[in-house]
Amino acid sequence: MYIQYTMDQLTLPMDLTEDIPPNHLVRVVNDAVNRLSDHIFASAYPGGGRDSYHPKMLTKVIVYAYSQRIYSSRQIAKAVRPVGALLCGRDED
Repeated sequence: MYIQYTMDQLTLPMDLTEDIPPNHLVRVVNDAVNRLSDHIFASAYPGGGRDSYHPKMLTKVIVYAYSQRIYSSRQIAKAVRPVGALLCGRDED
């Protein structure tokens, strides 16, 4: 149903989230969105078609960007690059 999404995925032999300070806003957004029930997202998704990115991951990106007053998709991509390891469970690329 969704493209595989894991917070434990590492492409390097180190934890990329260690570079993000413990009191950074992205950690608050990550914790808040992770507390949401998957049922909220599943009920809105009709299914079918190609696998999509997990809605929680996309919600984290949008909430973080909007909290920084960033609305352009190109600017959002640029802004989340340094904190993408926590929001998306991936490295900075």
